[in-house]
Amino acid sequence: MFVATLLFLYKIMQMKMNLETLIEIVCSDNPPDICFDSRLVKNGDCFVAVKGTKSDGHNFIDSVIQAGAKYIVCQSDNKSVIAAQSAIPFVIVPDTSKTLSVLTQARYGYPARKLINLAVTGTKGKTTVTFLVRSVIENAGNKCGLIGTVVCDTYANRSAAVMTTPDSLQIAKMQNEMVHNHIKYMVIEASSHALSQNRLSAIDFSAAAFTNLSGDHLDYHVTEENYLAAKTILFENLSSDSFAVLNKQSPHSLKIASKTKAKILWYGIEAQADIIAEDIRADSKHTEFIIKYGSDKARINTPLLGRHNISNHLAAAGLCLAVGFDLQTVADGLSALKLVPGRLEKIDFDGDFTVLIDYAHTDDALKNVLMTLKPLCKGKLRVLFGCGGDRDRTKRPRMAAVAEQLADFIVVSSDNPRSENPKAIIDEIVTGFKNPSSSNIITEPDREKAIKMIIESAGKDDIVLIAGKGHETYQIIGDKTIDFSDIEIARKYLCR
Repeated sequence: MFVATLLFLYKIMQMKMNLETLIEIVCSDNPPDICFDSRLVKNGDCFVAVKGTKSDGHNFIDSVIQAGAKYIVCQSDNKSVIAAQSAIPFVIVPDTSKTLSVLTQARYGYPARKLINLAVTGTKGKTTVTFLVRSVIENAGNKCGLIGTVVCDTYANRSAAVMTTPDSLQIAKMQNEMVHNHIKYMVIEASSHALSQNRLSAIDFSAAAFTNLSGDHLDYHVTEENYLAAKTILFENLSSDSFAVLNKQSPHSLKIASKTKAKILWYGIEAQADIIAEDIRADSKHTEFIIKYGSDKARINTPLLGRHNISNHLAAAGLCLAVGFDLQTVADGLSALKLVPGRLEKIDFDGDFTVLIDYAHTDDALKNVLMTLKPLCKGKLRVLFGCGGDRDRTKRPRMAAVAEQLADFIVVSSDNPRSENPKAIIDEIVTGFKNPSSSNIITEPDREKAIKMIIESAGKDDIVLIAGKGHETYQIIGDKTIDFSDIEIARKYLCR
């Protein structure tokens, strides 16, 4: 028995490998593919066992060995796991999610090191900021790859995004495509989920911006403190040579500022900050303001409406200024952007009222959009919204309260109900209304019927806001994903 144990331990020691050796193998002329999904492992792959929210890769080590995995990376000292690993070389690390990011960058020749990387995080505004940054960079004659909620664009491939921030393997692949297409800059939306799961931990960012933080994703983070801590990871990882672009008008920025080594650029609307918006003028078609940075000033004219979008412009300006663009170039590029998909996107049709599609799916976002539209509306302000299933339930009654306070007519419908009963979600939303029996509040679980209903209710000079899904071209009901676009459905009933 003693001899058998010694032989087993000797075999384990023979098969155990350090991470540096595995990185050398991954960087070789004939590298293994990196995989963290046990179902996709092929012969010769390196499998990284990541502990996810729904499953743990360590539970599938036996199956990936049978599938032909050549190397295993894990973070468990469990004897049964090691026994399985002893069949092939393995590496034990403190955190496999961080190691996955390192290995995927190594596998594709460290593409992040060949790009100027910019990131933006926050509850709201990430998509708009990334589109604005790319507009500045492209308007100045450069290429800028983009990874975000709406689209992933490497210039080799442009595809609809599956999630706000992809996994580290997909990011490395896309960055590699960017490098091969002679792209110099990349801008990416950094979600709190991605940051907490270390998907961006192997990327050095030249600058990162924080927009704001409000109640969302508490189904995942549980508390606002955890949510902010996840956002803060991006800034904790910045070097002293990089820049943190922070919103002076968000109280959460002070916590972030205390945690970063980076140089800080503060921005704010008519505030004491490094980058300032002043002399603001707005109507229903455009927003105009002066942007000030140091002793320099420039005028911005944009079709994007609302104070929240002025703040988004300042965040984007900060990222671009941080990497060397001058203020006039920044202002010209910001003014050049005409549309952000699904963000107060106007539907063109021959009618006497206005229909807008927006991604607002939190109470704070809905409040910002409705407050922007209310002073511009000469008729009635009508809003359609819902709440996603299997997501933060605390915001449901809050969204109702915001809509009741600011809108004249409300239709509550389904968003992406997922595994929840759509009517049950609506019932939770309705608890937030002070007067749920009002004739100006209607519930209709079928989202297409709801869109038809709110469009047919509109009169002269009304504004109809269809909120929640924005750019999305699908709806998730149960375990099925069906084709569904608010934009296309609205057009269907507007053009009859």
